[in-house]
Parts: sequence; structure tokens; C-alpha cells
Amino acid sequence: MKAIVIGAGEVGYSIADILSREGNDIILVDKDETRLKSISENLDVQTILGSGSSPRILKKAKIDQAEMIVAVTDSDETNIVACLIASAKSKVPIKIARIRTPDLDQETALFGKDYLNINLCINPEREAVKKAISLMEYAGASEVMDFADGRIKLIAFSIDRSCAMVGKNLEEFSSLYSGEALIASIVRNNELVVPTGSTVLLARDYIFTFVETSHVTDFLRFFGKDTERAERVFIMGGSNTAMLLAEELELKGISTKIIEKRQAQCELLSGRLNKTICLQGDGTSQDLLREENIQGVDYFVAVTGDEEANILGALLAKQLGAKRALCLINKVDYTHLVPMIGIDGVMNPRRATIGKILHYIRKGKIISSIPLGDEKAEAVEFIALETSEITGRPLKKIKFPKGTIIGSILRNDRVIIPTGNTVIVPGDHVILVTLRSAIPQIEKILTVKLDYFG
Repeated sequence: MKAIVIGAGEVGYSIADILSREGNDIILVDKDETRLKSISENLDVQTILGSGSSPRILKKAKIDQAEMIVAVTDSDETNIVACLIASAKSKVPIKIARIRTPDLDQETALFGKDYLNINLCINPEREAVKKAISLMEYAGASEVMDFADGRIKLIAFSIDRSCAMVGKNLEEFSSLYSGEALIASIVRNNELVVPTGSTVLLARDYIFTFVETSHVTDFLRFFGKDTERAERVFIMGGSNTAMLLAEELELKGISTKIIEKRQAQCELLSGRLNKTICLQGDGTSQDLLREENIQGVDYFVAVTGDEEANILGALLAKQLGAKRALCLINKVDYTHLVPMIGIDGVMNPRRATIGKILHYIRKGKIISSIPLGDEKAEAVEFIALETSEITGRPLKKIKFPKGTIIGSILRNDRVIIPTGNTVIVPGDHVILVTLRSAIPQIEKILTVKLDYFG
């Protein structure tokens, strides 16, 4: 596939990297010459210096041959214009734009076929808020991912030293836990472990587990997690993410405070929000946090534009008595540190954006694809086709790429946690975890049997 990626920031870089590694022909456009030079040295992509909203630059990028354009600059206007040019000049089949203005991204009709004709609009901040709300709903989990229209969750958390499962292997887990769940992946000492029945769970292991949604809370309790719901939330930072989160918390009747350094931004938030208290100040000030009774807060959520400040603020809040702390973090390098240092969960707008874009480029009826951990693995949901290698045989007889685990199946509204004897039938919603390097092999298995055309 030939694709043009506009914007060489973290999201653009990651998308270009993933697509190029999977054999796609990628052209990356950006106005920053230094950044493009660095990318040329690290990625197998073509780079073009210039504005993604320029018809001349897009013509140079061979937009007439492109099958997809992904516009992910920091400018909504540039992203929209790039997609407009793609529609007007060359009829590019897939157009994706990052739209960060909160009011604009809600105007779904505007982006439809009758107007801007953009296939997918992504607001990273809104995606981050969805993650935060999920983490509050399923307290005790550090990550919560939805599959099968919300019927199945992939949840992740660190195993505490006091957990009764420490020192027991996964065969013992299966006999001790009365419900159905499948531990699909373990991150241990920053390394990905593909579990087997003999794998022993250790303190501080970070586990990814498939669980039917209605059983998530019971599963977390089994691992000794506190599942009490939020009643009071303290937000550090007055960004769009803070505003969108506060609006959602107000709808749920949760008492919310925002602390923001800038007076003008505090006034803006106060005018927009109905019940949220907006305070001007420094969210890393111990005196201010104590004065605002941080020790009684259920969640401290740090969403400033400074990731180091978010981590510092979250750690300080927990030290002062906040029950749980969530951080907005985009950098992959920081993600694995979070459970190790005591922060309870991460909102990663970049990862959510990448996951949504990947959905549009996968084959074989793939519904969604979400990067995991340090992004060396993905959780993939797909619909099993009659023509695919994966149907009609017990799972134990299918040769999957190394590191691939079938985690859950939704069949006719019934959730199945599979075993080696499970047979996938056409129409099943199947969720698996696999190494990113194995995605091309997985796509082949999901599409057409070798003997289909015989």
C-alpha cells in the first residue's frame, strides 16, 4: 500500500515506522528539516520537506498514487485541508485526520461524505478521557481495553507482593480462579513473556488478561485489588483533556476540582464547566494539595503538557494520601516505569490514536488493533472468515506465529475463553495477542486458506 503521512511528530513517526516495517510504501511530509533528517536515518521511508496543506507538496508526494493519507500535524486546519486536497485532486480511498478542537471533532456530519469526506477523525484528548473514565470504572486496573462491542475487556495491572497468586503457576491459577479468564501476556523486568501453563507469577509482574466485562471487578478482587468507585477527583492541568474529563465527571455526578497555573485558562474553564471547582495554582505544591484535602481524593489525574510534571505530581499526590493517581503520558519510554513507581494508570493519547489508525490498514475483517506495553505486541480483534486458515480446526492444530495467543472469542453473544481444543467458526469475533513482528503472518492466516483456490 502507498500512504502519505503528514506530520512527523510522535504519532506520525510511529505510524510511518509501523507501516514501513510491514512492507508499505510510505512518504512522510513535514516542515521541520532537522526532524526529517533524523527520520531518514532511522526509518525506511521517503521524506519531503514542506507543508501538508500545499497542493504542490502533495503533488510531489504523488498523491495521485496514494491509497491512504494520514494527517496528524498539530494543526487541525492543515490536517483538514490535506484531506480536502486528497479528495478533490486524486480521490484517495482512505483519509484520516487528527482533530483536536473539542467542539469541532463532535461535528460528525461535517466530516461525512456530503461535506469534508474524511473517513476517520481522531481527537487524542477525547480518547485519553475515555481511558481515564474506564480506569475509574474498573478501579484496580492500570489499563482497560474494549473488544467485541464492550463484551470483552483486556485489562492490565501489576501483581502486588501481598497477592496470593505470587509464586503460583498459571495451571494453579486456572484451578483456583472460579471464573473464566486468560492471562495472555506478562511484562517482567521490561521484557515481554509469552505465558504457558508452567509460567510462575511473580511480584511486580505486569499482566494482560482477557476477561468477560461482567466479571472484571471480581477478577480484580481475586488479585487483591481495591475496586472502590470514585467519588472525588482532583485534576492537575487546565488543558482540553482536563476540560473534557471534567465534563464527563460532572455527568456522572463525581465531585471534581481542577488546578491550573494560568489565570486566563482558569476563567475559561469556569465559564465552560458547571459544577467543577477551578483553582489557580501549582499542582505540585504540597501546601496547596494539603489545603485542598488531597488525602481524601479517590483519584488524582495529571494531564498537563509536561509528562515529567505529570509523573511528579501523581507521585506527590499519592505520597500525600490520594488513593489512586493517573498520568497522561505519550512517551513509550516512560510507560513501563509507571507500574514500577506506584502510579495506578496511564492515559496515552498517542497510543489510542495509533490503534485507531491501524484499524484502517489491517486485512481479514480486522475490527481493531491496540498496541500493548512497549508496543512490541498488539491485541487484535477480527471476524473469522470461512476462507481463513484459522477456522474449522482445533486451535492446537493451527501453526500460529511464535508469541501468539488466542485470548477470547465472542460467538452469538456468548463469550468463550478458549482452550487448545476450541474450534473457531466463521463469524466468530476473535481477539488475540501477538508480537508486532508477526502481524504480516497473522494477516495471511486470517484471510484465505492455502487450498481455497485449488
